[in-house]
Amino acid sequence: MNVALEFASASPDELKAALAGGTLTLYSVARPASADHPVTRSGVLATLTFAAPAFGEATDAGETPLFVANPVTGAATGTFGFARLTTADGKVVADVSAGAGPRELKLAEVSAANGGPVRVVGLRFLPEAAWPERPDYFNTHPRAGYPLHKAG
Repeated sequence: MNVALEFASASPDELKAALAGGTLTLYSVARPASADHPVTRSGVLATLTFAAPAFGEATDAGETPLFVANPVTGAATGTFGFARLTTADGKVVADVSAGAGPRELKLAEVSAANGGPVRVVGLRFLPEAAWPERPDYFNTHPRAGYPLHKAG
């Protein structure tokens, strides 16, 4: 979890309380280096609205997010990269990794399709250093005809 500076000292319970009525917006790849930076290189794939309260009882598998609707309809076609969590009044709380594999936000689908279902199946709060993505890939954008970035 990459927490915005405003919420950096908040406990997990305070973060969960701040998300009541807020949104979880799923983006394609290339998350910003910090939750305090705007999203500029990723398209919105789907948006879910948190219920109030935003979380039920935690389980061994992680948190139990509660949404107004789950699944929701995909807004665009693409592969999930990360999700931005915001308060009801739009303040950014955090960015979390997202996908069908070992990510903080687990989805039922590998990718979104415009008009197709997007369903959240789990959420874990992990420290920023536990992100499965490599830091040298943050803010990267593959372009047709160019090789992918190589760490070096």
